[in-house]
Amino acid sequence: MTDSTTSPAPEKSLDLSRYASQLRSGSEKNQLQLLHELAFLGEAGWELLREFLLERRGLEARLVEGKAYQLLYQNEEGANSEFLATYFPHGVVSVRSERGLDYTPLQQLLAQCDFQAADKLTMQNLCQLAGPNAVQRKWLYFTEVDKLPIGDLQAIDRLWRVYSEGKFGLTVQREIWLGVGKNWDKMWPKIGWKQGNNWTRYPHQFTWDLTAPRGHLPLFNQLRGVRVFEKLLSHPAWD
Repeated sequence: MTDSTTSPAPEKSLDLSRYASQLRSGSEKNQLQLLHELAFLGEAGWELLREFLLERRGLEARLVEGKAYQLLYQNEEGANSEFLATYFPHGVVSVRSERGLDYTPLQQLLAQCDFQAADKLTMQNLCQLAGPNAVQRKWLYFTEVDKLPIGDLQAIDRLWRVYSEGKFGLTVQREIWLGVGKNWDKMWPKIGWKQGNNWTRYPHQFTWDLTAPRGHLPLFNQLRGVRVFEKLLSHPAWD
């Protein structure tokens, strides 16, 4: 006699096995989709996410690891918090600062998808890298940009890219800028900073989540001209 009460268990196990296999070998697009699905499978899904992230520990974080960490970080379940505190206390992205800055707060804000607060902190970090005068005025002169450390700019960009599924970051903005032939009038509408003749107003008209146009964040004040932004997108960090 077949015990029908036990039949669902192998099916669920098989599904999780399929998830595990595709998570490790699928395309990046499919992997990101699978991560979102796993977040709705309860503890079994969380356990698979933790196992996957632990396997990737010590390797350079990609978009998939960033999203896995993000989902675990945003979940209140105790096992996830304990796991991250034990194995990834500073985040899944390993970054270093040539000037001794701690990028853990920025990483935490991006992991929370608090992109507005992360944007403000990014500008604060850039001013700290530029020096006390920039810190006091709270914005950069274009002449200060070339002095920003290559490693720090790359670190800030990596954090933004990894925790935005590749939508935000300086290199994303640079790619768009080069793609329109460095034409600012074509760039602004593509990244959502201008619509028609109207500049997007800060902060309420900007989009602070992943529904924003590609390259929408981080922000730089175009009202002071484009020289700072141009210098950032032309920095030796991207050579």
